[in-house]
Amino acid sequence: MKRLLRITLLGTLITFCLQYPVIAAEMSQKVPLELEKPSYVAPWKRYNKNELRPWPQTDWKGFSNFRHEVRTPISSYQEIETPIKGDPENGKKLVADRKRGGGCIACHILPDLPMPGSVGPDFSTIGAWKRPDAYLFNYIYDARQFNPNTNMPPWGAHKILSKDEIKDIVAYLQTLTQKVDFKTPTDDPKKRPVPVETRDNLDEFENPAMFSVELGEQLFETPGSTGKSCQSCHAPKAFTTWAATMPKFETRLNKIIGIEEFVTRHARATTGAEYLAQSEENLALAIYLKYLANGQAIAIDQSDANTQAAIKRGKTLMECRIGQLNRACVNCHQENAEKWIRGQYLIHREGMYDHFPTYRTSRGAIWDIRKRIQWCGVSIRANELPPDAPEYGDIEIYLATLNNGRILNVPGLGH
Repeated sequence: MKRLLRITLLGTLITFCLQYPVIAAEMSQKVPLELEKPSYVAPWKRYNKNELRPWPQTDWKGFSNFRHEVRTPISSYQEIETPIKGDPENGKKLVADRKRGGGCIACHILPDLPMPGSVGPDFSTIGAWKRPDAYLFNYIYDARQFNPNTNMPPWGAHKILSKDEIKDIVAYLQTLTQKVDFKTPTDDPKKRPVPVETRDNLDEFENPAMFSVELGEQLFETPGSTGKSCQSCHAPKAFTTWAATMPKFETRLNKIIGIEEFVTRHARATTGAEYLAQSEENLALAIYLKYLANGQAIAIDQSDANTQAAIKRGKTLMECRIGQLNRACVNCHQENAEKWIRGQYLIHREGMYDHFPTYRTSRGAIWDIRKRIQWCGVSIRANELPPDAPEYGDIEIYLATLNNGRILNVPGLGH
């Protein structure tokens, strides 16, 4: 009788372990994972289709990204002939040119241009400030000469603008002496209403990503090449809290892995299904697993040394300046949070994690948090890394810990 009881208890324990995911700072070595192949389409290529607008395909290998540091020393003072003989009309066009770094209007108020930013000072009267031409030229060429911690890109030093183009901009700026009379409150960054998302992200009539919940549930029940499905080992109720504890450190891969990479590697090792990172199927399963945990508070276990080290690395990475525009994550989402870059409102790091994966209406696509980080790098002209890059894992867990206590609400919806 005792032997029968022991067998029954052992069977119950095995069933419990199969149905309920491990909740710990480090992922259990017993969780089956495929460990050798990349979790994405290899070789990696930047996204260039299946969205409303393709991503730029420029190679910025001459500038730092999250993996490679490329030192670009601060320029020496540029000696130029003054007064500058530039073309102010061309300068006016250049400050509004969004194709190269967003233009000056992205951060500064300038006349006759809609939706200026507020990260930099108001330049509408800069011509009355009596700044010498040489000073203005050098500040635009490489503002790091005057302030090593500046938010301003080194327009000339990083070859975004030519010297002649900078001269044209200086000539234009010197003509500005009148405060801007904003035509609408929306154009004034001080009066522009802060965007508030009022749509119900869990309503499929509002959020196309809700259809991924349905697809994710179907995939959860669909057998792979081994004849097994997720449901063969796991009951959906096992995941009512699990997503709130991810990402985690995986010792076998020596890095942090998020839900999306877990889906790829666990499915390969169990069902035989191939759900590559950021594919429709991968996103659907990730959304479904998070949807099951909606309403739970994010609770990242930070107790082990590997996780603590990853969080520290993530914080450092978010402080690193990268790309041709020479910006760091914290420049936008800490130092200048609640300000505007053109028509985009900069949010704090807290509040950036609890709704991913999310449907981005401006792109017509669902993005997971790794794709959001990739795009931030590309938008400041830094080469992105593959989705399962360890560096992105470090940033993800750092963001997750900053958002500890916030309630999961997936899939998100936003512009």
